Amino acid sequence: MHRHELTDQEWELLTPLIPRAGTGRPRVDDRQILNGMVFKIRTGITWRDLPERFGPWKTVYTRFWRYALRGVFARVLQQLQARADKAGNIDWLVQIDSTIERFQCGH
Repeated sequence: MHRHELTDQEWELLTPLIPRAGTGRPRVDDRQILNGMVFKIRTGITWRDLPERFGPWKTVYTRFWRYALRGVFARVLQQLQARADKAGNIDWLVQIDSTIERFQCGH
C-alpha cells in the first residue's frame, strides 16, 4: 500500500457502500479508482497528473463526477456516520465561534 491510499480496513468499510458495476464492459477495479480519487484529493494534484497505478486519469475523473452527481459520497458519509454513532464512536458536541474579523486596506 502506498501513502495516500485506502487501508485494508478502510476498504472493507467502503466495499458494500460503493455502487456495483452495471452491464457493459468490465470496469477498472473499484479500489484502484477510489485510491486514485483519494490520492488526488489528499495531494491536490490535477487529474491528468494521477500516477498510472490508478488507471487512466479520465476513468478516475469520470467515476468521481458520476459518484458526486448521484450522491454516492453523501450516502457513504451518512451510512458511515450512522454506523459510528450506533457504536458510540462519534461525539456530536459542536461548538461554533461567531467571531468576526474585518480588515480595511489602504485607508
